[in-house]
Amino acid sequence: MFSQTVEYALRAVVYLAAEAPAARTTAQMAETTKVPKDYLAKIVQGLARAGLVRTQRGVGGGVVLAKDPAAVTILDVVNAVEPIRRITACPLGLKAHGVRLCPLHKRMDNALAAVEEAFRATTLAEVLAEPTDSVPLCDGPRPERLTVRGKGAG
Repeated sequence: MFSQTVEYALRAVVYLAAEAPAARTTAQMAETTKVPKDYLAKIVQGLARAGLVRTQRGVGGGVVLAKDPAAVTILDVVNAVEPIRRITACPLGLKAHGVRLCPLHKRMDNALAAVEEAFRATTLAEVLAEPTDSVPLCDGPRPERLTVRGKGAG
């Protein structure tokens, strides 16, 4: 249901949120998130255009999350790279249907709406603060990196 680009963008911002406020190079990000470096560079450009990350070239530069992890939703990230396309008119172009969706397409759009709402209701801080034995994007626990600003942090 979700493209590889969306998956990669989500990995990148979760990593940056976990590392905040430190800047990370695309090489560091690519190694940790298992995203091809060149592909990641293009994704970072899209995230920067959307105002979700900031980039700086040169010594001491890198990529940093532009907002507090508690202020960035999963939907923000998805919309930055590949927005969810709701079904607003008959995908088949049937004139008889127009904007009145048939039962099948209405249910499909309802499912998209539910995903959109779930993503709108979930912040990066919540993802990182959720109790789990599987710490996002690493092979073992890194408790010093799991404290994030915002919701769930002290």
